[in-house]
Amino acid sequence: MSFLNSRSDSQRPVPLYFYGERTEIERARQFGEFCLRPNVVVDALSRVPPASAILPFGVQKKIPSAEFLTLSLSTTWSEKFFRASHDVTHCLVINDTEEFGERLHRAVQKVLPQWAGIDATVAYGKPSPLGAAFTKGADLAAQKEWLFAWRPIHLALSLQLQPIVVQVGCIESLSELRVSARARI
Repeated sequence: MSFLNSRSDSQRPVPLYFYGERTEIERARQFGEFCLRPNVVVDALSRVPPASAILPFGVQKKIPSAEFLTLSLSTTWSEKFFRASHDVTHCLVINDTEEFGERLHRAVQKVLPQWAGIDATVAYGKPSPLGAAFTKGADLAAQKEWLFAWRPIHLALSLQLQPIVVQVGCIESLSELRVSARARI
C-alpha cells in the first residue's frame, strides 16, 4: 500500500519553531534527527478516546487511542516556551518548511512504510476537521502547534508503539539556531 502524504492547509506556515535542550536541537540541525513520539489521543472537548482520531485516513470502527506517532512544532516564537521548562534552552527555526516537511515525510516512509502521514495546524477549544489527534483544549492555545502525525495503515502494526528517531539529513541550510536569554548567561 502506498504512503499517504497529506496536508489540510495549502502550505505549511513559515517559519516553524522546534524548542528543546541544546544537544537535541544541535542534532536536529546537524543530522535532521527528530524523535516521533506516541500520542495518546483523547478528545480534548469530551476527554473520551475518539472513534476516528485522524479523519482523512478513513473512518475506522475502532482505533485505539495511543496509535499515532507525532512531532509537534510551534508556529510562533516566544521566550515563554523557554521559561516553561528548565531543559528548554535552544530553538531551531525552520525557514524552509516545505522542504523540511517533505523530507520528514520521506524519512518516516522509509522507516515505517506501512504508515500514513499528515500534517496540519492544531485546533484549540473546538473540534478539528481532522479529528481528535489535531484537537486540543483551549487552555493550550498559546502553543500554536503545527502537528506532523502518522498512523499505521493496518492497526496490527501499532502494537507496542515506541518512540522512533528519524533522520532527514542536515538542515542547516533550511534553518537557524536561537538561544534563550537564560542559556546565554
